[in-house]
Amino acid sequence: MEAITKTQVDPSKIMQVGTGFMATKTLLTAVNMELFTILAKRELTGAEIQSRLGLQPRSLYDFLDALVALGFLRRTGLKEKASYRNAEDTDLFLDKNKQSYIGGMLEMCNNRLYPFWNDLEEGLKTGLPQNETKNGGKPVFEEVYADPKKLKEFVGAMGGIQMGNFMAFAKQFDFSNYKTLCDVGGSGGFLAAHVTLNNPHMQCSSFDLPPVEPIAKENIKNMGLETKVKVLSGDFFIDDFPKADVITMGNILHDWGTEDKKMLIKKAYDVLPKGGALVIIENIIDDNRSENAFGLLMSLNMLIETSEGYDFSAADFSILAKEVGFQKVSIIKLTGPTSAVIAYK
Repeated sequence: MEAITKTQVDPSKIMQVGTGFMATKTLLTAVNMELFTILAKRELTGAEIQSRLGLQPRSLYDFLDALVALGFLRRTGLKEKASYRNAEDTDLFLDKNKQSYIGGMLEMCNNRLYPFWNDLEEGLKTGLPQNETKNGGKPVFEEVYADPKKLKEFVGAMGGIQMGNFMAFAKQFDFSNYKTLCDVGGSGGFLAAHVTLNNPHMQCSSFDLPPVEPIAKENIKNMGLETKVKVLSGDFFIDDFPKADVITMGNILHDWGTEDKKMLIKKAYDVLPKGGALVIIENIIDDNRSENAFGLLMSLNMLIETSEGYDFSAADFSILAKEVGFQKVSIIKLTGPTSAVIAYK
């Protein structure tokens, strides 16, 4: 009788992803309550944390020890005799008092995106955004840009998330044949700043809407680059792009549909010299659409947040770039799920 070998099928991955919202909400709640900022100052006992955050005792240690098990906190002792401190990554990235803080994005996930994603099924069936606009509210960017404090926090959060990618790009891209760069939709000016720091021969500028200008100028001044990096104001939909040897756009194209993507790529092509480069830094989906899960999930987030936006693969970008005249396209892997796709004129 022929032996039949059965592959052991394990449901743990299904359950881990299906219940992943529990871990997500635990982390987001800790960020929202500024737990990691408090613990950045010194270790605290459970009772001290309870007092500082105004928590009830019932699930205090379940909450704190879940964060230990997830790797976000470190602990000495147990329960009433325990003291808690930040893990290395949370201490660096989730302490509001550090420039490396990226919790602004997580705060937005907690306060906005988390409830919106509950309507993903409706979005898939209607093709319509599921954010504030669904019930007649203002688009989030309109509200953010109308409030200087919110805008500064948002720009800081976006810059914090992308900082590692900007630094990696500034070091990995070969700037030896170029002299000028303009970062279109440059937000806080960090990409232009890091390119300048790593490539002193480059003359860089950051181009964004007028309300962003003072924020970018302050960031660049704090980095000691106010005489080397220019801040330019304009609307990349209405105005021509500033001329440069290299045009960069970070997390811009995914907000828009195919025709707007192509229009922005064409605007870059029009101002680049022969041999110039357009660099797009995003969560580029792999061409097989089976590996970069974060890029695919971010594309679903574009369904939640925008009317036509979507993330894309290098192959998708290559088609649009060559349609407007670019000669070749290459890709550089940056950090995590992020890459830079480069179109050469």
